[in-house]
Amino acid sequence: MTPTIESFFDPATWTVSYVVFEKKGSACAIIDSVLDYDPKSGRTRTVSAEKLVEFVGANNLHVEWILETHAHADHLSAAQYLKAKLGGKIAIGAGITGVQQVFMNIFHLEPEFRPDGHQFDQLLQDGETFAIGMLTAEALSVPGHTPACMAYRIGDAVFVGDTLFMPDVGTARCDFPGGNAHLLFRSVHKLLKLPPQTRLFMCHDYPPGEREPVWETTVAEQRTSNIHIHDGVSEEAFVKLRTQRDAMLEMPVLILPAVQVNIRAGQMPPEEANGVSYLKIPLNAL
Repeated sequence: MTPTIESFFDPATWTVSYVVFEKKGSACAIIDSVLDYDPKSGRTRTVSAEKLVEFVGANNLHVEWILETHAHADHLSAAQYLKAKLGGKIAIGAGITGVQQVFMNIFHLEPEFRPDGHQFDQLLQDGETFAIGMLTAEALSVPGHTPACMAYRIGDAVFVGDTLFMPDVGTARCDFPGGNAHLLFRSVHKLLKLPPQTRLFMCHDYPPGEREPVWETTVAEQRTSNIHIHDGVSEEAFVKLRTQRDAMLEMPVLILPAVQVNIRAGQMPPEEANGVSYLKIPLNAL
């Protein structure tokens, strides 16, 4: 079955969120939502999330799933806000427990924080299927960018997270804790073995030059034109290219606030005695 897909582009973080459903009045899934965050003031807003809420309401949709492709480093998740407003289960790949373990040490989180994934409603395994109303979704483990990266195949569409970008942008970085360029190469090829006409939906677009942002391509287009990993590129060549490129990249602007929130399924850290929640900035740790 071909799903209906509505996309929402956030220019502040270059992120694309999706609402996936069969038809008006049906169940839906929200993928990779954004909570607006101002790093200068530490203030959050829900402007981006409210666009999803309004669309869901206008189309009489019922939210069954709030899906995360991974613990994002470039934006904060609005999963908790959306769950409170719309319902649904928050899900991510089961590998999130390893990511939580690494970052709880980097951030020296409170003793009560448990790296067991309980902050999410469901941890998905590779190949696990689940229903979105009449639609069938399949979780596809695609580690490399992070150990917990998960793509979601729904009908003829796959939501790839940060594993792939548009062909003229390439592939995700692999230098975050737990990243691995060899694994990313194999994960990308797992996706590129799907039928050529399979639609691939990106989580981000960073358009080169004057190109306008776009976020939909196909397996065939990626195999032909991806600047990092088109047909004929060996694993050795890809790992060399990816490693050299990653060494030149700066950390994402929001990685420190985003990861602290996103490994908690979009929850803020516990309030302290004065009623304020605080994010930590570890010095010289990344």
